[in-house]
Formats: sequence, structure tokens, C-alpha cells
Amino acid sequence: MKDILNRMLNHEELSREEMKNILVGITQSEYPTEQITALLTALQMRGVTVDELLGFRDGILETGVPAILNADRYIDVVGTGGDRKNTFNISTTSCFVIAGAGYKVAKHGNYAATSVSGASNVIQHHGIRFTDDIDRLNRSLDESGIVYLHAQLFARAMKFVGPIRKALQFPTIFNLLGPLVNPSQPQCQLLGVANLDQMRLYSQVYQKIGIDYGIVNSIDGYDEISLTGDFKVTTRSYERIFKPSDLGFECAKPEELVGGATEEEAAAIFDAVLENRALPAQKNIVLANAAFGIQVLERGEKTIEECIDIARESIDSGSALRTFKKFVELNS
Repeated sequence: MKDILNRMLNHEELSREEMKNILVGITQSEYPTEQITALLTALQMRGVTVDELLGFRDGILETGVPAILNADRYIDVVGTGGDRKNTFNISTTSCFVIAGAGYKVAKHGNYAATSVSGASNVIQHHGIRFTDDIDRLNRSLDESGIVYLHAQLFARAMKFVGPIRKALQFPTIFNLLGPLVNPSQPQCQLLGVANLDQMRLYSQVYQKIGIDYGIVNSIDGYDEISLTGDFKVTTRSYERIFKPSDLGFECAKPEELVGGATEEEAAAIFDAVLENRALPAQKNIVLANAAFGIQVLERGEKTIEECIDIARESIDSGSALRTFKKFVELNS
């Protein structure tokens, strides 16, 4: 580690293999806290490269608990977090709309870090018991079309750096890793990022991993399609800036996206969308995010208008709600 830190001081980049070995070493308590702190700080000051990010991803997956799912093609919809907008659970709600449309979903998530309610908060609020039991997970996927993977049960390496991350009080490479360490390693992902620098970084990462992806960013700083203004989408096949009107939607007001002051308020919005009684803006935002997820699953072979129609039918027909109820029944 002394050699590694000296190289970092000289602004050298580390290889994917070196980063993986460092992560494995962290889980084996090979390095003192001060050295790990110095490494994370140096990486943050210089900026993380694609291979460095992939190396830590390799290490987390290698030292973690795998989730081998019995499905050929499924998606995760996730945001990087950290946009500090305290939106309701847009990605999680979108996942149930996608599953309600007949697609397979493996949602990976955790408790909230910068908002009132993270994915795990809203899922647990409905009585779900988290598990890493592969038979239970596959039953959920088979019978409801969706499975929930609570990050803390799978990424064992994270507990070794938790106190350091908390003490540092600034984002580190680990903040970038969450969307990349789904233990089932899905073939498709829709990722929301808070800025265009992250969009470029993750685009290169996904190309190296070799999965189908969509990366979205609202120009006004949301790490999802907020419909509060223009937003950018990057996929394997196109890169484009959309206006809400391009999709047939009105512009949303920022206050219409807020998840509330408590977990209960956030869960109430989640329920309202699936029960088709939410504010029009709340429903439209979920439709937009779900539609781009569906387009990724369809390998870009359906237009976004077709995908919006599929997502809308999932909610309007009650299929998304039935999917959620079946999920609760299987996982409570």
C-alpha cells in the first residue's frame, strides 16, 4: 500500500487488477484505516478512472454473496443518489410497473443515504423481509416477475469501509459503486446520474462490462427523468436530449416530486402511483422512467412512445398493483 500511495501522489493510475486486489485486501484487514483513508481521498481528488472503478467492482462481487437468478434477461433500475432532491421512490416504483408489464426485474437497493426514503426503506415499510436465500429469491422472480436484493446482505466488503466513509463526510469511489454491484449481475440496467461527467464515466463502464444500458440525467440536476425540464438519455444505440413534450408529457414542478418528510409519506406516494390515484405528474414521471427501462429490455427495438404505452397499460390495467401485491405475499 505504501507503493500504491506513492504512485497516487505522482498522479499515476492504478490497474483494474490492482484495484481488485486492494479491495480484497481491505476485506482481509490488511491495511490500517489511515492508509485506506489516504487512498480514498487521493482517488477522489484526482478522479476515478474506468478501470479503477471496475477493479473495485470486481473485488466487491468476488468477496460478496452472489445471487444466481433463473432468468435469461432482466433489468435493474437505479439511481446513483446524492442529488439531494429528496424525490419519492421513482426507480423502485418504476420497477414494479416494468414487472407488471411482463418483464423480469432484479431491483438492487439500500436504505436512504441522502433522502427520506431509499428503496429498502419503502420495501421494508410494506412488511418485506430481506433475504439472500436463493430459492426464495428465485420463487419471487418466477411468480411475481420481480426480486429485491437488499445490498447489505450481499456486498460484504462495504462493512469494512463504513466507518471510514462516515468519518470522511465527502463522496468516495464507493458512492459510484452502488449501481454496479447488483449481485445478480443483470444483463440490462437503467441508471440515473446526477451530472454529465458521471454519464460519461458509466457509459464507458457499461461498454466494458458489455451489458445493455440506458443512462439518464435531468439537466437541472436530478438523477432520474424528472420531467421538470430537458433530460439526456444515453444508450448503446443513441444519445439524445428530450423535452417532456417530446413524450407527450407536461413539465412537472419540483414540489410534485418530493417524497415527503417521513417514510410513511414516501410510501403513500409509492402506493398511490401503483393504485393509479397519484398526481398526474407523479404518474408521468414513473411512466417515463419505466418506459426507458422497457426500451433497454427491448434492445431499442421499440420506440419510446410504444414503451410509454406499455408502461401506462401496466398501471391502468391494475397489473403493476397486482404484481406488487403478489411480491408482498411472497416476501413477507
